[in-house]
Amino acid sequence: MRVKVKLFGLLRIDSGIKEVELEASTVRELYPLLLAEMRRRDPECSLDEKDLRACVVAVNEQRAKPGTKLSPGDVVCLLPPVAGG
Repeated sequence: MRVKVKLFGLLRIDSGIKEVELEASTVRELYPLLLAEMRRRDPECSLDEKDLRACVVAVNEQRAKPGTKLSPGDVVCLLPPVAGG
């Protein structure tokens, strides 16, 4: 399934990716594909799967879990945890 993946916050800043299209049938399948794309664009990218799994995920503006099945044209948003004070 070809889906659009949007990255936000530090995830976007650290990876240099705002949006990318990938083929996956579940949210969980996106993680290694997204990491491969990040490393293709920037071999020095320090993000790993743990960073992606820590994100809040939304599919078509609805909160989703890693096992959520994807359909063609879905929009998957990854929002990293925010810390501050």
